[in-house]
Amino acid sequence: MCIAGIMTGCSQSASNQSSPESTATAVDTGKVVVENIMARRSVRQYKDYPVGRDTMQILLDCGINAPNGMNKQPWAVRVIDDPEYINGVTEVFKSVNPKIAEDPGFKNMFRNAPTVIFVANDPAASSSQIDCGLLGGNIMLAARAMGLGTCCLGSSAAFIQNEPKAAEYLKKLDLPEGYELLFCIAVGYPDESPAAKERDASKARFID
Repeated sequence: MCIAGIMTGCSQSASNQSSPESTATAVDTGKVVVENIMARRSVRQYKDYPVGRDTMQILLDCGINAPNGMNKQPWAVRVIDDPEYINGVTEVFKSVNPKIAEDPGFKNMFRNAPTVIFVANDPAASSSQIDCGLLGGNIMLAARAMGLGTCCLGSSAAFIQNEPKAAEYLKKLDLPEGYELLFCIAVGYPDESPAAKERDASKARFID
C-alpha cells in the first residue's frame, strides 16, 4: 500500500471508530505493524545503488514525528548520500584503523551503505537521548516497511564526533551549537536477509 493510502486509512479509522468496518481495518493494520516490527533486522550488506531523496524524506518525516519530551525536539538530523563525503571520512577512518581495510568486503565505515542518517542530540535537554532513540526507531521501522534495510551505528558517530582527523566532516554536518553526534543509521536496499537473533523473554514480564 502506498504511503498516502496508509495515511488515508488512518484518518478514516480515527473518524469512524465505532463502525465494524473500521474496527476490522484497524485490526488488519495492527497486524501489519506488528509483523513489520518483528521482521526488522540490522542489515550490514547493501546493494550498490542509492536511495531516492523522496523516499528519504518520508523516513525523516516519520522520524521527527516521534514522541519527545515536552515537544522540545532536541535532535538534529542530517542525511548524507554524497559518495565524496562517505568515501572521504572512510579514508580517515582507515588511516586510524588500518586493519579494517584488510577486509575484502569493506567499502565504507557505514556498513557499505550508500546513504547515512546522522542523529545529534542536545545534551542540555535531559531527555534528548531518549527522544533521539525514539526518532531512530521510527525511521528504522518506516524503512523496513518501505523495503529498505538499516543498521544503527554508535561507533561511527563517536569516531566522527571525537576524532580530530575527522573534524572537517563533523563541521560539514552543520550541527547546532552544542549538539553532539549520538548515532548514525545506515540506509540502503538490503543485500542479505539476516535471521532473527534470540531474545531473552524473561527480561520483560508482568508484576502482580
